[in-house]
Amino acid sequence: MTMFNHLPFKSGALLGLMPAVLLAAACTPVGAAEDPPTTSTVEETATKHPISGLEIIDVTIVSGEARHTFKTELADTGEAQTRGLMFRTELADDEAMIFPSYVPQARSFWMRNTPISLDIIFVGTDGTISNIAERTEPYSLDSLPSKGLASAVFEIRGGLSEELGIEPGDAVEYDLPENPPE
Repeated sequence: MTMFNHLPFKSGALLGLMPAVLLAAACTPVGAAEDPPTTSTVEETATKHPISGLEIIDVTIVSGEARHTFKTELADTGEAQTRGLMFRTELADDEAMIFPSYVPQARSFWMRNTPISLDIIFVGTDGTISNIAERTEPYSLDSLPSKGLASAVFEIRGGLSEELGIEPGDAVEYDLPENPPE
């Protein structure tokens, strides 16, 4: 005797309905306003910056024996790269933004609509710092170019690279998501 004997249909019929029941359950919306956040929603929120909404990744600069790790906003779309840190009024010492070049290229930045001073660090194709535009002038329209091709541009608070001893030749370590945005 099975636990389904009291039902008005045979247990074999119930097994035949299982795929339909599972499909219906799989199509049921999750995360409605009244539902508490799921673990994956909480983790997803924790990896997004509260102001920009950009994904956060760890970027580490290896300077001699020192390792400096930053919680870094990943500006990996044209729109995110155009906006950058414009209009931001603060950047903590452990925060940064990275602008990857999925195809290495000469890069040039300016400080249009950016009220805080930044150190703009250009990362060469070998994964080391090629040059740094230190203590940039807020709102300046002056072009700040890379020396040679850049695989990424990394921005931190103005003056922080000098304080931490970060300089050209230091290694920059980070992992990008597998699928670059289109």
